[in-house]
Amino acid sequence: MRLFSTLLCLALSAIPLAAQTPGRTLLRPARVFDGAQLHTGWTVLVRGDRIEAAGPAARVGTPADARIIDLPGMTLLPGLIEAHSHLLLHPYNETSWDDQVLRESQALRVARATVHARSTLHAGITTIRDLGSEGAGYADVGIKQAIDQGIIPGPRMLVAGPAIVATGSYGPKASPDWHPPQGAEEADGHDDLIRVTRRQIGGGADWVKVYADYRWGPNGEARPTFTLEELKTIVEVARTSGRPTVAHASTPEGMRRAVLAGVETIEHGDGGTPEVWRLMRERRVALCPTLAAGDAILQYRGWKKGVEPEPERIRQKRASFAAARRAGVTICHGSDVGVFTHGEAARELELLVDYGMTPLEALRSATSVNARLLHWEERVGRVRPSLLADLIAVEGDPTRDISAVRRVRMVIKGGEVVRSP
Repeated sequence: MRLFSTLLCLALSAIPLAAQTPGRTLLRPARVFDGAQLHTGWTVLVRGDRIEAAGPAARVGTPADARIIDLPGMTLLPGLIEAHSHLLLHPYNETSWDDQVLRESQALRVARATVHARSTLHAGITTIRDLGSEGAGYADVGIKQAIDQGIIPGPRMLVAGPAIVATGSYGPKASPDWHPPQGAEEADGHDDLIRVTRRQIGGGADWVKVYADYRWGPNGEARPTFTLEELKTIVEVARTSGRPTVAHASTPEGMRRAVLAGVETIEHGDGGTPEVWRLMRERRVALCPTLAAGDAILQYRGWKKGVEPEPERIRQKRASFAAARRAGVTICHGSDVGVFTHGEAARELELLVDYGMTPLEALRSATSVNARLLHWEERVGRVRPSLLADLIAVEGDPTRDISAVRRVRMVIKGGEVVRSP
């Protein structure tokens, strides 16, 4: 027995230190954007899945046991956070939304979504809030679990499950004699909304998503769907379970009701008025403008961007976005990706800048601001000791030229290099 113990001790002593304790990696880029400000002369030390130190190179030092990765000419920044994604959708110019919901099997959609997840991660997005499976039930929950268990590569996920819509308001639409499968779960009235909200929470939703308005007016225009009291019911049930609520809303009244009900972010918000923006600022409700989705849809419909004048819808979007910013509304980085190709992380950031934000403001929105809005500020969104080592390196300086985020050279998730320079 003593001989066995001696041999075991000798064997363990022969194992490299990195195998006994979490390994350390020292990252030496040209500059570091820490989620708030840009710094030159900084290095970042990673141990295991966490950031151990970040700051001036002389202060961080060079540990003898650390693997060193030089990133000349590159900027290191927190992994980007996409707050409005649909992994289970693919571009509408490939297959219409109706046909994806009605004609594509869930198995096909999940298989495609695994590719979307990998493309998203490799584009530098390490966290997403996926806002609705669009007819695929709780498949988003399963994809999240597969990523968390290391079965497939992908970003960290917060999911909304099927989402909640008022009966008769959503799609796909068909003959009144036939009620096809819907892209979200229908519910109405106090008791029904409590039951459906609880069912979605039980199914694995991290956020509860509700459609506060939709295109179901007499002439197909967007109109509010739920009453204020109905929206309050959803928010109260979700909040009781420790979950926030997010609302699709683009009309002034739909937005107003959603804000008064207590949602935490408004998605799209095209029709915001000065009164609504003021209310959102007072209630600390953020706007996720999804600029890239509307831009893509109009191009699908024939707009030759850069050649033809901007359509009225784009001009109106620019005006509403500018008004929200003047009112002091917090801007959430979320693109509605799935409408366009997954992995094109730069599109929304470039449009945020084109619509009036500085590159620094846009980067904050996609990192530290989104981390706070998603209640994950103690996990991600900053280059700060003790946070998860979700980091990306891009060629150039995105605080000067936002298009640098297209040139992702390295992606680290939880301390693991998933894309190398």
